[in-house]
Amino acid sequence: MYDVLLKNGMLVLPDDVFAGDLALRGGRIAALGSGLDGPAAETVDVSGKLVLPGAIDPHVHMELPVGGTRSCDDFLTGTRAAAAGGVTTILDFTVGSRETTMVDDLSARLKAAAPSVIDYGFHAEMVGWTPARLDEMREVAERGVRSFKFFTAYAASGRRTENGPLFESMRVAAELGAVASVHAEDESLIQARLALMEDSEKARMTALGLSRPDLCEASAVHEVVWLADRAGVQVHIMHLSSALGLEEVREARRRGTDVTAETCPHYLLLTDEVYGRPDARFYSASPALRGDGDRRALWDALAAGDVDFLSTDHCPFTCAQKEWKGAFDRLPYGMGSVELMLPLAYSEGVLGGHLTLSGLAERTAAAAARRYGLWPRKGGLLPGADADVAVLDPAAEWTVSAGTLHSSCDFSPYEGRTIRGRIERTYSRGELVYSQGTFPARPGRGLFLAR
Repeated sequence: MYDVLLKNGMLVLPDDVFAGDLALRGGRIAALGSGLDGPAAETVDVSGKLVLPGAIDPHVHMELPVGGTRSCDDFLTGTRAAAAGGVTTILDFTVGSRETTMVDDLSARLKAAAPSVIDYGFHAEMVGWTPARLDEMREVAERGVRSFKFFTAYAASGRRTENGPLFESMRVAAELGAVASVHAEDESLIQARLALMEDSEKARMTALGLSRPDLCEASAVHEVVWLADRAGVQVHIMHLSSALGLEEVREARRRGTDVTAETCPHYLLLTDEVYGRPDARFYSASPALRGDGDRRALWDALAAGDVDFLSTDHCPFTCAQKEWKGAFDRLPYGMGSVELMLPLAYSEGVLGGHLTLSGLAERTAAAAARRYGLWPRKGGLLPGADADVAVLDPAAEWTVSAGTLHSSCDFSPYEGRTIRGRIERTYSRGELVYSQGTFPARPGRGLFLAR
């Protein structure tokens, strides 16, 4: 007997789309095809609906401490918001420090993540490098963490890893078969720009983009991929924001470097025009928003596969947390959109002519699963895979409002935007975790994914 039988939907795979049925049993996908028969504990007619692999958001920041505050979603509210958007797996980060080991950092985040309603994994942050950190990398890898986060910026907070330690860490990541995931911005260029700015200029949000220009991203990507190639490591560029940075990724691929890249909805849908608005402070993010040419180049690259997948960099702060304190660099950086990634990718990507339906499944699920060691358990509607499924109603049209989203944040960067297509039901390992505004699953049912 099947646990759940989804009948008469449009099944979306990374390489195929067809009308049919999907059967779930024992937390796994049991079968898919046309006219599936057999008894089921629950049969759901999903006629007219898209049946998608549960999305993977490989870049989120739940309850992240930043500048004396903390991102406003914890692992319960954040994963409920994710489930409401058809996301069934998130990858968050440990919170590194000079005073704690990477194993300590992982233990602390596992405890924080315990209330999650969907499955989760972690990237281990490399902060405060010493030679002892190399053995710490091996230790957390044994505990199921197979990706490491490096920063080429944020020296003042101790997060920046200089090229020498970065290269040695990349060599260990290569030994482990792990991924070096990098926040790529050139610290020297940022600091030089800031030194040239008057206080009056810093008092405008336009200074954010001027202090972290596209050159800053491209320069860092250029160095990172060069080192990664020599270290023989899989390297991933997080939150790619610019056409100039994109060209460095493409050039590295032409040389044979094993490099992937992600971009985020805000780089595809917003531009630096928002920095001239009265509410500009709510759009503080790093990297900064770019021009319309960058936005269009990233859409083209996502369609072509030069940008491999989407993430949200979900790091929400309330309006009060983003209170203006007189200068752009006194704001916490980050915006929230984990609930909107899949609906926006359908509405703006598929209906906007940038993605096919199969491309939607690839860019929101399969590609991230492959890169981060989750495939084929996650990322596709395959027999034997975890029954992670999102049912999207393509006929639903709705308007984004922070008040009706499920994040703890009281601001959405997409406030007032009309979206076509809405998540109706989400299953995680065969269990209904979201259904038309309700969350039937108990807190804490999410599993840590050892990769």
